[in-house]
Amino acid sequence: MGVIDKAAVIEVLREVPDPELQQDLVSLGMVDRVEVDGVSISVRIELTTPACPYRDRIEAGVRTALEGTGAERIDISFGASVRGPQKEPLPGVRNIVVVGSGKGGVGKSTVAANLAASLAIDRAAVGLLDADIYGPSQGKMFAVEGSRLMADDKKHILPLKSYGVRIISIANLVEDGQALTWRGPILHGTLNQMLNQTLWGELDYLVVDLPPGTGDVQLSLSQLVPVTGAVLVTTPQDIALLDVRRAYNMFRKTHIPVLGVIENMAYYRLPDGTRDYIFGEGGAEAFAESEDLPLLGQIPIARSVRESGDQGKPIVLVDPDDPQAQAFWSVSRRLAGRISVQVMMQLPVL
Repeated sequence: MGVIDKAAVIEVLREVPDPELQQDLVSLGMVDRVEVDGVSISVRIELTTPACPYRDRIEAGVRTALEGTGAERIDISFGASVRGPQKEPLPGVRNIVVVGSGKGGVGKSTVAANLAASLAIDRAAVGLLDADIYGPSQGKMFAVEGSRLMADDKKHILPLKSYGVRIISIANLVEDGQALTWRGPILHGTLNQMLNQTLWGELDYLVVDLPPGTGDVQLSLSQLVPVTGAVLVTTPQDIALLDVRRAYNMFRKTHIPVLGVIENMAYYRLPDGTRDYIFGEGGAEAFAESEDLPLLGQIPIARSVRESGDQGKPIVLVDPDDPQAQAFWSVSRRLAGRISVQVMMQLPVL
C-alpha cells in the first residue's frame, strides 16, 4: 500500500460533522493537528468545550473516515478550547450564562451549583456569581459560608475558591444573617462591583445564579455585561410554568438568548423503579416545545440532593454515580453544547 497523503486525510475529515454545530470539523477549525507516517495517521481534535456531550460520536465519525483512507494505524487525541463571542463580556471571561426561574422554590440555586460543579469536573474553568442579593445560598452550597471576600492592592475583589469553582456572593460581603433592604440604584451598583471589580482570571464559563422574579438584578445584568445565554429552571406544575414564561419573555425583551429549559424535581423514583410525578408530568417539555426551546434535561427529586446542599458539597461531587448526579452531569454537558452553538451563531462568517 502506498503512502497516505496528508491533504487527502484533511479532505476526508471534511465529511465528519460536529453533531451539535452541524458543520464539518475542518471548517469549524476543530482539526488541530494531522500527522501522517506511511500508513499511520495521528490526528488531534480540539473540541469547543471539555464538557462536549458528543465526544464519542465525533471520535467514531473521525475513525470511520480515516479507516476509509486505508490507514493501518489510527491515533485520535482530543483537546478542548472553549470559544466565546468576539468581545469578552469581562476580562478573561469567555461566556456568561445566567440561571433564572421567574419564581422561587424550584431549586434554581441547587441547579446552578451543580451545573457549575459539573463543568469544573469536566475541566472547564468556571466561576459562580451568586446574584440573589436578598437570598444568597451559594456560600452554603460550596462550604464557604462565613468566609470573607478579600481585595488585592488594586482594590480588585478576590473570589473564593471551592471544588475548583471561583465564587462571589453577597453573603461573603455582609454580616451573617443580615437582612438587606437595598433598592434599585444600590443593587445596580453592587452587581456592577461584583462583576467588574472581581479578579475572575481566565474563565470558560461564569454561571450567574439570578434571584427569583424579573426585577432590578435581571435588568441591571442585561445592561452591565453581554450575556451569552440564559437557562430557565422550572418544576412541572402549571403554577411554576406561569412564572417561567414571564422570565422567558423578560429575557427576550432584554435580548438575552435562551439556551434551554431544565425541569427540576421532575419525578420521585420509587423503590420498585417506577416514577411518582409528584408535581405533574410533562410541563417543562410542553413549554419548551411551544417556544421551540431545547429541554436540556429532567432532574429527579431526591433526599440526596438536599442533603448534599446542606452539607456544602453539590451532589455531583458527593456521589458522581448517584442518578441525580448523573442527571445534572448530562444537563451540564448539553448546556455546554448549546453554548457552543450560540457562540457560533454570534461569530461573524469568515
